[in-house]
Amino acid sequence: MILTKYGKKEWGMAVAIFLIVLFLSAVCVSMRVVPPALAGAVVALAALVCFSVAAFFRDPPRKIASDPNAIVSPADGTIRDVELIKSETLECEEIRRLFHDKDILRIGIFLSVFNVHLNRAPWDMKVKFKLYKPGKFLDARDPDAGKVNESMLLGGVGTFEGETFPIAVKQVSGAIARRIVCPVNPGETYSRGQKYGMIKFGSRTELYIPAGMGIDVAVNVGESVRAGSSILAFIRPEAKKKLHALAEELAAKEHS
Repeated sequence: MILTKYGKKEWGMAVAIFLIVLFLSAVCVSMRVVPPALAGAVVALAALVCFSVAAFFRDPPRKIASDPNAIVSPADGTIRDVELIKSETLECEEIRRLFHDKDILRIGIFLSVFNVHLNRAPWDMKVKFKLYKPGKFLDARDPDAGKVNESMLLGGVGTFEGETFPIAVKQVSGAIARRIVCPVNPGETYSRGQKYGMIKFGSRTELYIPAGMGIDVAVNVGESVRAGSSILAFIRPEAKKKLHALAEELAAKEHS
């Protein structure tokens, strides 16, 4: 089992705790403080708990989707919601500006403690900003979790046939998850499927893509997805014309 570097502290502590329990159990048996059967049961339980903690930080091999028009899942988990968001309802000024005050499609993914928790880039993208927001720790399945929980938002741009479009990913803490790992800096470029961070223990990840720009959602609520290999949306050929028209509209506004 391959473990991610983001969990060095946690799985290192798990191994250390197991070794301490093993040592103390051996001492207790040698001193006849506890019977061997009981010491063996304690060691087995400690091994199970420590293995479970280490397994949470597993980093299994992942085949990235090969379709050049596919936007892939940024996380493992279950599709919790697919929602059209009106620009005027967004409180985050950075996201409104990134999407040029246009409507957004948001796809929410719930990650249980049994899922792989590494996050991957959904598309080849250049990071424009990184926005951390402190907040609550509601259950990640709660509809309000994405709005009020602690989160880290990455906003960037991708390119399709020479035309750029906005894309963003949000890591959201849950009731158990209390640490978001995101060693990303504005200006950096990430390829589709590349690992960029993780959320430790149960949590939520959200993908933001433009609405009405020739990008079709390819998943339904309740579906299980895997980061990098599952396809969340397809960019249709006609997206090029729509994105070009948007670019011309924005250029005209700048010169007016």
